[in-house]
Amino acid sequence: MSDMASWQEENTRALSAAIGWVRTLLQRHAESDEPPEVDVERDKPGERGIWFRRRRKPQPYFEASPAGTRLITGGGAPPLLAPAAQPPPAVAIPPAALVTLRERLGLMPFELNILLLCAAMELDTAIAALCARVQREPDRAFPTFALALSLFDEPAWEALSPERPLRYWHLIEINQQGGQPLTTSRLRADEWIVHYLKGLTCLDDRLMPYLTPLAPLAAVAADIELPPSQADVAGQIIGHLLTADHDETRPAIQLLGPDAASKRLVSGVVCRALEVQPYRLQLSVLPGAPADLETFARLWRRAALLLPVALYVETDAAEHQGERAPHVATVSRFLSRANAPVIVEAREPWSGLPERSLSVDVAKPTTAEQKAAWETALGPNAGESPALLAGQFSLNLGTIREVAADARVAGESAAPDHDRLWDGVLARTRPPLETLAERIVSKAIWDDIVLPDTETALLHQIADQVAQRNRVYQDWGFERKMSRGFGVNALFAGESGTGKTLAAEVLAKHLRLDLYRIDLSAVVSKYIGETEKNLRRLFDAAEAGGMILFFDEADALFGRRSEVKDSHDRYANIEVNYLLQRMESFGGLAILASNMKSALDAAFLRRLRFVVNFPFPGAAERKAIWERVFPPQTPTSDLNFDRLARLNLAGGQIALIALNAAFVAAQAKSEVTMPLIFDAARSEFRKIEQPIHEPDFRWPSAPVRVA
Repeated sequence: MSDMASWQEENTRALSAAIGWVRTLLQRHAESDEPPEVDVERDKPGERGIWFRRRRKPQPYFEASPAGTRLITGGGAPPLLAPAAQPPPAVAIPPAALVTLRERLGLMPFELNILLLCAAMELDTAIAALCARVQREPDRAFPTFALALSLFDEPAWEALSPERPLRYWHLIEINQQGGQPLTTSRLRADEWIVHYLKGLTCLDDRLMPYLTPLAPLAAVAADIELPPSQADVAGQIIGHLLTADHDETRPAIQLLGPDAASKRLVSGVVCRALEVQPYRLQLSVLPGAPADLETFARLWRRAALLLPVALYVETDAAEHQGERAPHVATVSRFLSRANAPVIVEAREPWSGLPERSLSVDVAKPTTAEQKAAWETALGPNAGESPALLAGQFSLNLGTIREVAADARVAGESAAPDHDRLWDGVLARTRPPLETLAERIVSKAIWDDIVLPDTETALLHQIADQVAQRNRVYQDWGFERKMSRGFGVNALFAGESGTGKTLAAEVLAKHLRLDLYRIDLSAVVSKYIGETEKNLRRLFDAAEAGGMILFFDEADALFGRRSEVKDSHDRYANIEVNYLLQRMESFGGLAILASNMKSALDAAFLRRLRFVVNFPFPGAAERKAIWERVFPPQTPTSDLNFDRLARLNLAGGQIALIALNAAFVAAQAKSEVTMPLIFDAARSEFRKIEQPIHEPDFRWPSAPVRVA
């Protein structure tokens, strides 16, 4: 027989004996000609409270033994345990639910008898009629406090107090109608308590609308081994909870940091070690009304005292939406009232937690630990993939295992293809930033951009530093010499149309990263603090390593700080100061583009690792641009690139002229010719209000060939 089956058998035996004792007691009183008399004495010398003196014989109770159930005369407590003469089982069996409830909720014998009387109503159909006979009223076929005071030994009026366990823990329900006295009101055992006494350990359904079970303990696979940095945190939490297990005030645990998945994994390992099941509570659904919050806190604390459960409070959603302040008082009050194991997940510490609460930082695994996790997940034939993936992306263990599993299922061989792994990581690290940034699908390659050799070399240096940062920082030890500035940031300065956006696309394509162009209209807000909050979302999302931040027209956001003359200047400077700090701590690639380099704050220029100037193209550069602007599939006829290079245009304008000429040729079903290009160039010159020197736009007419 399994341990659970043995416990169920013992629990049923004990509960049946206790209910039988209540039934026998009611039967004896029902058969008596006179109701029991109770004298109330108040304020005995040297004692406080209300005392009862009963003039009747001691009441019987039942005791279970291997030989059967026998009637014992004397005493006023129900049987709860097997007699000592019974040999102990080979495996220790936990005490019956009735014993656990009495000990952990602090019930005195009279309170336990009241609860048994109410539970017997649910479990024994004969109890209702007996209650009516004992109370000498046919319509009172239910338990009352008056019945309990006259029925059980050692009655105490304090059992009726709202601060005593019966009412404080919601063990019984009182149906007090109108002006009916408390002592004669109907009593009913709480439904969940009845289930608990029967051995059911499900959570109270009044709690379930607020809670969501986290992954069952079995789902936290035994083969998952936390990396050393996270294992140390889990061990610290376990030790703190074990030492505080018998204290009156249970400490709360705060898990701090931006990665929710790592915090949940650490919590799962802690709960598995303590053999408790965690339940998740989102901060947004925590009851706000004081009465509802009090009821929720008491029910949860009751569950935590009787069941192996723990609470995991998520606050990230409220912090992202800027709703932290309204919830501080609610969370503080709940934690002070719950007094049960609670783990609070937060980005930053919450104030007002109980004393001796523990706050620990939970970060993603280090780069070396991520590399080891990739090697474990991919197997011995992984090649250079673990080093490349760990060097570019910052992932938690769960994501690494999922990506590796997906790539292995999709692939044909045991060793997943590196490109498939890379694409899988990109897809999982792609953040939901549609309202703050636009994702640009990069298609440009190095041959598409025309720049002087110096600027081209700088772009290659940027790409090399992003690709090799893990080797320099980790393997070569530069990380131990630096505390910030691990990312790569660059300024692309030049006139409009000189190739700044194209260069960002080239880098994204070469590095195989997502390029996000920041929408300044969505980021910058007139409300105080909103701009910083939006920027924080952007930088935090980019920290995973799978995206490049591209701030076009950056001078609008990174402008010079001004002298403070009013509150608007002060808050504008705060935004710039925040950007200065965040750019310095950012670990990815951030590109600033501006055609007004002089408008940028000098502090930004000092923090920029690269400044790439995009000059206006000369004749040689313009010729190279014209030679590459038309795709190979475009039908062209007798194009003179030397002649086209005489037009004083930037690269962006050249690309637009070529596109317009192609549309005209497509409509005319002809090839792209010089006259069509010159017509499109005239339109471009008029648009930018540049003088048109007509001889520059003349070309000998030639027969038009149909494309």
